[in-house]
Amino acid sequence: AAVATTPGKRLGKRIASHWEFYLLLLPAIVITIIFKYIPIYGVQIAFRDYNPVQGFFGSPWAGWEWFERFFNNYNSVRMIRNTVLLSLYSILWTFPIPIILSLLINQVRSKKFQRVTQTVIYAPHFISVMVLCGMLKIFLSPYGGLINIIAQALGAPQAVNFIDEASAFRTIYISSSIWQDAGWGTIIYLATLSSVDISLHEAAKVDGANTLQRILHIDVPALVPIIVIQLIMSFGSLMNVGFEKALLLQTPLNKETSEIIATYVYEQGMLKAMYSFSTAVDLFNSAVNIVLL
Repeated sequence: AAVATTPGKRLGKRIASHWEFYLLLLPAIVITIIFKYIPIYGVQIAFRDYNPVQGFFGSPWAGWEWFERFFNNYNSVRMIRNTVLLSLYSILWTFPIPIILSLLINQVRSKKFQRVTQTVIYAPHFISVMVLCGMLKIFLSPYGGLINIIAQALGAPQAVNFIDEASAFRTIYISSSIWQDAGWGTIIYLATLSSVDISLHEAAKVDGANTLQRILHIDVPALVPIIVIQLIMSFGSLMNVGFEKALLLQTPLNKETSEIIATYVYEQGMLKAMYSFSTAVDLFNSAVNIVLL
């Protein structure tokens, strides 16, 4: 009896009794190992003077040389600051919006209007980043762009090329992210709110609670666990700013605020073929994420 209740035996019996589920899980585990864990051996080139001809193990060791080169770069502080600020501002502005939207949608009594609203706010999520950046460049163009037309109609003295303005980059980046992803982000919160017992709201109404009080004392507490999990995950990827959008919106004139670690890694690794250096920079980026998480 003592042997039968050991943890190993219990786990073995559970696997044997539910082998179909573990079999379904197996492909996902294998794919994760192949594409997430096995490639980790390539991280060693951050500490080598990598040469594709010599390969991973034939290239000489370089120690901390590439990390030192990055931190001695006069642009490194600016890139780290840009990455952190863009991420923090993104979390500050984009994180609460889906929560507020889901609370508002949940209060809509007409199911038809609720479905139409959800469809409308979900739709921008399916626009590719490439298309979105093209739209932004058209809307913000100084040559007939919608924003400049409105600004000049309101009395602005001249058209402004917002894309090239370094001071406007973060606002453009974050506001477009809110428009594109806020609706999609409400899905998980609406799913949580749908599981809230309706009798709680009915009892609160009997006690004289108004709509705002019911939201604050019933809906918000129900969302707190998932909000905490989402916030932890957001801070765990603080340094992983959306690379594609930053690169596509980047111009020589706005690099002061648009150049982040991800775009720098792409430039050094893919365009200049400095594989060891770019890997070292990206490894530093990942290390910061782990610490924050």
